[in-house]
Amino acid sequence: MSEKDALDTLSSFIAELDEINALELVRQLIAKGIPPLQIIEHSHRGMNEVGRRYEMGNYFISGLIMAGEIMQQVGQMVLPLIMDNPLRQEIGRIVIGTVEGDIHFIGKDIFKALVRGHGFAVHDLGVDVPPAHFLSAIREFKPDIVGFSCLITTGLESMRTTIAHLRTNVPPDLAPRAYLAGGRHMDRKAGEMTGADLWTDDCMEGVRLCQRCMASMLPDSA
Repeated sequence: MSEKDALDTLSSFIAELDEINALELVRQLIAKGIPPLQIIEHSHRGMNEVGRRYEMGNYFISGLIMAGEIMQQVGQMVLPLIMDNPLRQEIGRIVIGTVEGDIHFIGKDIFKALVRGHGFAVHDLGVDVPPAHFLSAIREFKPDIVGFSCLITTGLESMRTTIAHLRTNVPPDLAPRAYLAGGRHMDRKAGEMTGADLWTDDCMEGVRLCQRCMASMLPDSA
């Protein structure tokens, strides 16, 4: 099986909620020296397919939970490899966190691993983060980008409140280049409602948005 076929098969295993084969294939890919970022990217593709099947009514909440557990185990095997091999050149700083009222972390952790692997320094505030903690982190870490994550739709209002609080209270000399909103429900309508500068429902697209932001090439729309 070629490297591409193996990675595509991994995406399929996760989409099918095949925990045993997915984890065994991850072990094989690591042993073969496949770049950990590629493993994470293709695992995330499988997660996206799980989300699509849920929205189509083919999967239920139990499927989302199972997929999350699989992804968590994949992360436990792969993420340390990314953390141990960061790019030497730091191209920007990011503060991220799951907004107050939401305790989901898998999407945030996938994004954190991917963006670190592409040269960003990341300060992760964790989950259920109140606006004041984001503000304190901006003052301490002086990030170029601040990222907010939420999975539940009720978290969108918390994200809107947090961004509004920061726009009001962050001193002009510490203002980040962009506020980035992320989550499974993050379409244009949701992104504009939160008041974010950039938004996405895909981790790799989030990395690309950060890269464009640091290159002063913000897209007309996210």
